Amino acid sequence: MEDTKLINSFKQRNINVEYFEDLKEVKNAILSLVPIKCSVGIGHSATLQEMDISKELTRRGNIVYDKELAKDREECKLIKKQALLSDWYITGSNAISEDGRIVNVDHSGNRVAAITFGPDNVIIVVGVNKVVGTLDEAIKRVKNTACPMNARRAGFNPPCVTLNKCIDCVSKERVCNSLSIIEGQADAGRMRIFIVDENVGF
Repeated sequence: MEDTKLINSFKQRNINVEYFEDLKEVKNAILSLVPIKCSVGIGHSATLQEMDISKELTRRGNIVYDKELAKDREECKLIKKQALLSDWYITGSNAISEDGRIVNVDHSGNRVAAITFGPDNVIIVVGVNKVVGTLDEAIKRVKNTACPMNARRAGFNPPCVTLNKCIDCVSKERVCNSLSIIEGQADAGRMRIFIVDENVGF
């Protein structure tokens, strides 16, 4: 299961990679790793929703900033800003490549901002379906697979929802406003990628 090439590619870029059999194992690892007396920001992710990690962290006493818990748009915006200053940030990713890149696209940009800078500790949970060979393949996956599915889930209707591919539109309903490529980390150990041996998320 473990990909030595991928692990070494990220290690050279100061990013740690660990492999897990299923989401239950990932959840247990997160709960063991993240201290109870700290704040945790949650990046919107179908994978994390499936794990129900926000509920588990809140139940045991962590301060959790998850926009899915907001009552309205204003509170949602506030929570996203609070998550940028949390002690830990947990999210998914749209694609990672064997050559050591993490590629994401955002509607508002809060998730890519937090991954890039803010929280001192970042955990990115990805299914094996998100792992591709190269940066070009990662960008292609993000634009042609993740974006249409995320737009559909969020109730938006840019052209990619119907066409199932990116046409580089300027639709007011596009969800791909911020494309982020993480090439490495200045602070060794800040970022961890948890790869689960399941097809999860978009």
